[in-house]
Amino acid sequence: MTTIKSIGFIGIGNMGNPMAGHLVKAGFDVTVYDARPETVEIFTGQHGGRGARSLREAVAGADAVITMLPDDKVVREVILGEGHGGAAAWLAPGAIVIDMGTSAPIATRALGDALKARAVAVVDAPVMGGVVFAKDASLDIMVAGDPGAVERSLPLLRVMGRDIIRCGRAGNAHALKALANYVNACALVNAIEAMTIGKRFGLDPRMMADALTAMCAGRNHPVRKKIVPHVLTRAFGTGMAMGFIAKDVRIALDTAESIGAFAPLAERVAELWSTAAAQLGPQLDQTEIARYWEESTGVRL
Repeated sequence: MTTIKSIGFIGIGNMGNPMAGHLVKAGFDVTVYDARPETVEIFTGQHGGRGARSLREAVAGADAVITMLPDDKVVREVILGEGHGGAAAWLAPGAIVIDMGTSAPIATRALGDALKARAVAVVDAPVMGGVVFAKDASLDIMVAGDPGAVERSLPLLRVMGRDIIRCGRAGNAHALKALANYVNACALVNAIEAMTIGKRFGLDPRMMADALTAMCAGRNHPVRKKIVPHVLTRAFGTGMAMGFIAKDVRIALDTAESIGAFAPLAERVAELWSTAAAQLGPQLDQTEIARYWEESTGVRL
């Protein structure tokens, strides 16, 4: 298995700059390129390495090309260069393209298919965490793709991140990243909705934040407390009936409506729980609401 030594790093913005910097510090031969030439100068002044004035200069002869770009459309343009020279034209067989941005998983698989004829592998390795985590190399990194290509990529990823999560076939890591952001996005607006209702009712926001952290985060988060021990094991034994949860969500919605609060999520969640309880049985354990999704989608968790 060929060790990766030379890296072309494309996209050195707020995230890419510190990530590529860690690779330089770790002793990799790094050449950086960005559509904004001034960022290349800033990078080499901060971290060393080599700055490229063209895409070809950045990737020619590289063992691996890392992209940290806005989306899969930009990645495809940079790698394949529809209608003009893209990075793939200068990559030797055996090279790896590692997409560390947030791309559509289907597009990632399509890119991999497009590069198979060149014997260039595609690995998706998106990150969780912001600029602060990029700076101290504590990003969580999901990785997927051909097992051999993933193994060759691990030394690079470990320089930039804290935990490496293997996800399987190409595209899976990008799918997990999008789903993780979906969960976080739901949790954020869910908390904001709850706290605005509470504030309008007369509760103190700081007190609510502290209380919700204790009651809804950490060991009490539903993934840790309910999905892992009860849904995935099929134990369904938390001791709280689905009908009671449906009732409690209804109370939250009724409270919001009584004071004229904006609660679109509560409306939909109340509808979902009430429907599930009526369809499956209100006496069943709350975690059996997973069956409502399973029966609707044909997917068993």
